[in-house]
Amino acid sequence: MYRRVAIASLVALVAIVVTGAAVRLTGSGLGCDDWPNCNAEKFIDVSSTHSAIEQINRLFTGIVVIAVAVAVLGSYVRRGRRSDLIGWSWMLVIGVFANALLGALTVWVDLHPYAVQGHMLLSMMLIASGTTLVRRSGERDGSTRTPVGLVLHRRLIYAMASGTVLAIITGTVVTGAGPHAGDENAVRLDVEISSVARVHGASVMLTLLIALVLAMKVRQASEGTALRAGLSRWIFVGIVQALVGYVQYFTGVPEMLVLAHVTGASAMAVVTTQLVLDTSRVQLESVPASQ
Repeated sequence: MYRRVAIASLVALVAIVVTGAAVRLTGSGLGCDDWPNCNAEKFIDVSSTHSAIEQINRLFTGIVVIAVAVAVLGSYVRRGRRSDLIGWSWMLVIGVFANALLGALTVWVDLHPYAVQGHMLLSMMLIASGTTLVRRSGERDGSTRTPVGLVLHRRLIYAMASGTVLAIITGTVVTGAGPHAGDENAVRLDVEISSVARVHGASVMLTLLIALVLAMKVRQASEGTALRAGLSRWIFVGIVQALVGYVQYFTGVPEMLVLAHVTGASAMAVVTTQLVLDTSRVQLESVPASQ
């Protein structure tokens, strides 16, 4: 039951990223120009399309808050209290409130791209934390973790995780220089979008190359069996995400493809975290024989 609660919180964390992207792509980022009120006159204002879209996204944040709050409460009332579940669930609560404050700051600075970048990156960290909570909540109590695969396998996975983080960061820079600012008067980064797009694309290709090298190494070693499923998921999501990214760039970054790319970034955060967690295997602690 607690694992279902953890899954619900992860789904909510991914959904708020997608709805937040929809706010930006519809130009509704300043539909509400204040926080927590929508504007100086009203707490809730749906008098225009932009304000209604932004207001719905803010109200959905309440669902996320409830989901992570239930995850914390569940970690305390769960039969067999575990410090790791308590810690990761609290990480979600702290992160959600920090991101809400960062969202307020983003509005107050009129969608400055640095604030938008920080908002997105913190959301990715929350998704990684939520994925970890889901995995840990599915493990039996009283278990320990032991390394899986060869040292080379684990190092290549850590390199893939680092490359994924770099790709997400450079992706936010591309967004900060791109046309979808969330408001027509929002400031854009003073960089050449084609240049940062090349850096972003290079980081994606390098990470995919590392993944393919790891796939060949895993196939050649029996010790890598436990890594194959997670690696296959990562490669599938990574290739699809790369294809969407290139298609959207060469077709003038249409809104629906950008939304798909943001959703893919969330999926990359999930599968990358899962793959890193796959580098250790859960084992139940042995019970001493009775005397």
